[in-house]
Amino acid sequence: MTKRVPTVSDYVRRQWNDHRTGLRYGDLELTHHQVAAGAAARAALLAELLPRGVEPHLGVLLDNTPEFPLWLSAAALAGAAVAGINPTRRGPELARDILHTECRVLVTGPARRPLLDGLDLPGVRVLVTGTEEYETLLAPYAGAEPGEATVGPVDPSRRLLLYFTSGSTGAPKAAICTQGRLAAAGESLAAHFRLGPEDVHYICMPLFHGNAVIANWAPALATGAAVALRDRFSASGFLDDVRAHGATYFTYVGRAVQYLLATPARPDDRDHRLRAGFGTEAGAADADRFAERFGVRLTEGYGSSEGGAAIQRTPGTPRGAIGRAAPGGDLAVVDPETGRECERARFDPAGRLLNGGAAIGELVNRAPNPFEGYWRNPPADAERRRGGWYWTGDLFFRDADGFLYFAARTDDRIRVDSENLAAAMIEDILARWECVTGVAVYAVPDPVTGDQVMAALSLREGVSFDPAAFLEFLTSQRDLGTKMAPRFVRVVERLPVTATNKVRRGVLREQGFWSPGPVWHRPTPTAPYRLLTPQDVSALRPG
Repeated sequence: MTKRVPTVSDYVRRQWNDHRTGLRYGDLELTHHQVAAGAAARAALLAELLPRGVEPHLGVLLDNTPEFPLWLSAAALAGAAVAGINPTRRGPELARDILHTECRVLVTGPARRPLLDGLDLPGVRVLVTGTEEYETLLAPYAGAEPGEATVGPVDPSRRLLLYFTSGSTGAPKAAICTQGRLAAAGESLAAHFRLGPEDVHYICMPLFHGNAVIANWAPALATGAAVALRDRFSASGFLDDVRAHGATYFTYVGRAVQYLLATPARPDDRDHRLRAGFGTEAGAADADRFAERFGVRLTEGYGSSEGGAAIQRTPGTPRGAIGRAAPGGDLAVVDPETGRECERARFDPAGRLLNGGAAIGELVNRAPNPFEGYWRNPPADAERRRGGWYWTGDLFFRDADGFLYFAARTDDRIRVDSENLAAAMIEDILARWECVTGVAVYAVPDPVTGDQVMAALSLREGVSFDPAAFLEFLTSQRDLGTKMAPRFVRVVERLPVTATNKVRRGVLREQGFWSPGPVWHRPTPTAPYRLLTPQDVSALRPG
């Protein structure tokens, strides 16, 4: 007999009559049953508000308040789809996201409602949570039960998420995720981390992004675990929250880990129940520091809202590697122009990549994969699915044993003297310097041809940049290749980040070495660092 494919709606309905704690938010606690009842009431209201004959889409413009998972659950019950709206978008860009995803209902709160002032949103009904009008709208549906109100069939192929993923150019793309794919992702991650109903999932990454929903909320639903919400990530409030809620699992991005490591160490840093952290872009040096200080091993993964390729860490994964292809994947590192597989990476005894020019390429998945496309964006679909493969847009290299190492986004490619360099490897090395709290490495144009390596560094409080000490540190790193040392160093108070705490390298590339601010420069690979002058900029800037 064929096993029935579960849906997210199944998981929500399963919460009915479960009176264990299901959601925590500050001092508020809701049982699983209360969550299911709240979702059923919102599903009934949604079914009433959505016009017939339109796409059953609603937008959610909220911080991580209880209303966000309640509306996610409501959409699952009703057979509708949620578009997570990024609150850092403004004006026409914000309106474009809402209208592009054809949202007929938009749920926001008093804190985000002013973002909509002056926007032309024809046909969009705006609901403002926490208001008397909102409570009056919900009141008639207080007795609704899961499954009573739907706007269409509820099955594994039903769209549930339209989550924006930023692209290299143009407007963000809305990746589609169905109920079946999200349920499967939740089950897979729960099994991988051995999560169960007694765990507490701490959600501090924004719920409008796939990291929090796919890698944290979905596994909690799959196992019947409780979730604990934080409006927005707070490094200073992280441990207090984790202790107060008894959290055992969380997700992260690399910059958030750096913020946590930058907080003052305390004797009770290991006094908590956390046992697992899962995320992306935390370098090996930061992961080691996190484990040493907090007693929690971070597990780097690779995946995306699109679901086209996934890498899982397995026993024996070397330091710096992410892992091997997840079950069902046929991942390869290929030359993006020819499609031919790149050479396997070779390292010297110090761990330096010896053949970056031949080993670094784009990661592709040649197997059938669950990528479900972008909403109303055929050109982006075609770009991802070239030649029957899924092209990730990310640069990797693979060692002789098949372990995959992240090098950079394709937009962050660095090519020095005809050799491809892995920005992620350089960042991991620079992060070892005890003076830094954050590192970003990126390419700036060489005045003759190709690129030069530039690094932006944020320093620990009270520390000034010492060029001689930095150069001494670089010289002592045996795995730093001769072309990997930054030619330019910009010292910043804070690295520019997105709403999901990912470093905005595009902003740094645009600033280059020519924008105002303290930039240090090595005129030659053997020279000491010195402050860049306007005359230097004129001589070095191409064109």
